[in-house]
Parts: sequence; C-alpha cells; structure tokens
Amino acid sequence: MTPGPSATADTNRDRILAAAIRLLGEGGREAVSTRAVSAAAGVQAPTLYRLFGDKQGLLDAVAAHGFATYLNSKTALAPSADPVEDLRAGWDLHVGFGLANPALYSLMYGDPRPGASSPAARAAIEVLAGHVRRIAEAGRLRVDEQRAAHLVHASGGGTTLALLAMPEDRRDLGLSVLAREAVITAITTDTPAVSEPGPAGAAVALRAALPQTSALTDNERALLAEWLDRIAARAR
Repeated sequence: MTPGPSATADTNRDRILAAAIRLLGEGGREAVSTRAVSAAAGVQAPTLYRLFGDKQGLLDAVAAHGFATYLNSKTALAPSADPVEDLRAGWDLHVGFGLANPALYSLMYGDPRPGASSPAARAAIEVLAGHVRRIAEAGRLRVDEQRAAHLVHASGGGTTLALLAMPEDRRDLGLSVLAREAVITAITTDTPAVSEPGPAGAAVALRAALPQTSALTDNERALLAEWLDRIAARAR
C-alpha cells in the first residue's frame, strides 16, 4: 500500500527534525541552516519550508522536541514521600539534562521570547508547579506557590546556562548544589542543609583577604591560596 500524503509528511517531518537535532548537537545553532538540514534529511528545501515555514519555525520545532524529551524524563520520576527531596531531584535532572545536551538546552532556554512557549514547555512548568503544590500541601512552603515556582524555574535555568558557559574542565558542579539549596531555603521552611559555616567559611573569608596581606612571599601566598581552596572545596 502506498503511504498517503499525511504519512509522507509525517515521515519527512521526522527525518528533518532528526537531521536538525543531529546538526545542532554537532555544530550548534549556526550549523542548522535550511540547506544543511535539507541535505542531511534527504529532502528538497521546499519540503522543509512547507512543513516548518522557515529556519525559525524549524528551530522552534527542535526546541519543542527537546522540551518533550525533557518532560518525558521528568515525569518518569516517581514521587516520594518527601516533596522537597523530589524538588531537589527535579532540579538535578534539569541541570543534568542541560549539561548532557548543551546546544539543545541553549536553544530551549537561551533565547526566551515573551508570551511564546510550546505546549511541552508549558507542561514542564506544570510539573514544577506540581512539585511546589505538594510542598505547600505539606505546610512547608514559605512563599506563595507562583513565586516559588518562578524562582525555581529562573534559578535552575540560570544556573545551568552559567555552567554551560564555563570551560568543561573547569566546571564547578558544586555551584548547582549551592544554588539549589539557596532556593530551597528561600521558599521552604526547611532548615538549611549547611547551618554553620565551619572551616569552609573561615577558609573562604581568609582566601578573599589574602591579596591584601604583605607578610607572605608570592610563592607562600599561592600555596596558602591552594590550601584554602582545597578546604572550601572539600566542605562543598
């Protein structure tokens, strides 16, 4: 049986999306030209324009596909008895998805357009709102639900984009933990995960003041700076 026009269009759409996602991952947004995608998908340019309109329409479809993939992984997490721990798990999943798919994540979150969001993006926000609602129902939410969800969304996205901007060999994943716990402390009644500064706080304070001291040689100052950084990092 010969496939009908609708089936053929769906097949072409899937091939074009798969090609665009592959090119995006290999070379970033600049690699996703309509000519390159058409060639990689084995279709003529008019087919791409008919299905997606233009390059921006194609990028929007790729972003929507990314949100759907992310949403599938997020909804696969079974809720536990502790809604705050579930929020932590959701944050870590979000950051992990971004670090594993840098070009796709940057396309999804790095170019926001007010008032424009895909159904998958709205569904992802609804999942986050559900986490926040469970915290509120448990009597552990410090602020109203909408503000809490907006803060988690903004902070998680900003943290992930900041990590992606760092050289991979110098990426400090502890920043995500610090940002996550700061947000949880701000929106919930839970005790902060680290309530006392301990040696880490002292090391950070001394490290900040180190350039002001003249009692050490350059080599001694560099060595002490290394020790203080190690103390702070071990605490994290």
